[in-house]
Amino acid sequence: MGPPKKRDEDWFTGLYVAEYANIVRYGLRRLADPDASAELAQEVFVVAWRRRHEVPDRSLPWLYGVARRLLANHWRSRRAAPDVLLSPVPTWNGSPSRRVPTPPSGSPISGPRWRSSELDQEILRLIGWEELTVSEAAQALGCTRATAAVRLHRARRRFAEAMSDRPVQSQRRPVLAITREEL
Repeated sequence: MGPPKKRDEDWFTGLYVAEYANIVRYGLRRLADPDASAELAQEVFVVAWRRRHEVPDRSLPWLYGVARRLLANHWRSRRAAPDVLLSPVPTWNGSPSRRVPTPPSGSPISGPRWRSSELDQEILRLIGWEELTVSEAAQALGCTRATAAVRLHRARRRFAEAMSDRPVQSQRRPVLAITREEL
């Protein structure tokens, strides 16, 4: 491997130019507001500059992970702190946004038939929309590759079940239904 590259302003400018649009699109798919997604991207790059010695050479999954954590922190703080004025829509730095991202219209995920966890939605977005590999999605999610692969498999299975006319029957029985003889 050789010595690490110099992480100066030129490096940061190259990173910013190369990945800014990707981070804004990431934010748009989760916030549905151009101003809020631009603000999110700016905050992501502030973190990238502060932690520039931690940014890997393949930086996009790492930047997605930063954006994901910034959004999670924002939503968590909104839940913890009561609003002085009741607002029907949470905000991200003053711009309207939504707690649960809205998928593109016409997307199967946007239909009322699939109510999934945020983790299911995020792993599918990272693989499908952001076009990351399972290893890169794992980096963005802050987990191992094996964990991300299992989450992806389960999310795809739940999604397929929700989109089919009849539910997929599980081959497993609940543990409590196993008799002593079967053990």
